[in-house]
Amino acid sequence: MIWGALVGGLAGTLVLTTLLRAASELGLTRMDLPFLLGTAVTADRVRAKAVGYALHAVFGLVFSLAYYAVFAVVGRSGFVLGAAFGLVHALFAGSALVNVLLPVVHPRMGTGFTAAGSAPLLEPPGFMLLNYGRQTPLATVVAHVAYGAIVGGFVSLSG
Repeated sequence: MIWGALVGGLAGTLVLTTLLRAASELGLTRMDLPFLLGTAVTADRVRAKAVGYALHAVFGLVFSLAYYAVFAVVGRSGFVLGAAFGLVHALFAGSALVNVLLPVVHPRMGTGFTAAGSAPLLEPPGFMLLNYGRQTPLATVVAHVAYGAIVGGFVSLSG
């Protein structure tokens, strides 16, 4: 049921955000996803956090609907299938979406071609987000697998 996907998306986004925040606070990564999202909209560093958390929540719901659509096409859902989707999501996001596309469209992020004299607000993430720390790919994968498992579980329980 679509409501299961939305509730799962909300719960999954909360868990994903908490895991990534904890990884940052524990020194495993320097990545701050809400800050990355918020600075795409505003240069004000304080407001960027608030805007970023709101955008992250919205994107979490949008992705839960995408997961739901795939579950509907496949004809099944569940924690394990959702976790597999989360793994694919993390690998795609880290290797293509955030690494290649975000620096191109983000107005305050440097790229691999940024001149040394320029001063972008954010450094580019690099392949699998490695510019934000060696443990960033692991933290990202774990958080996205948890997100997918939660969305898949909520969808299967609501169906």
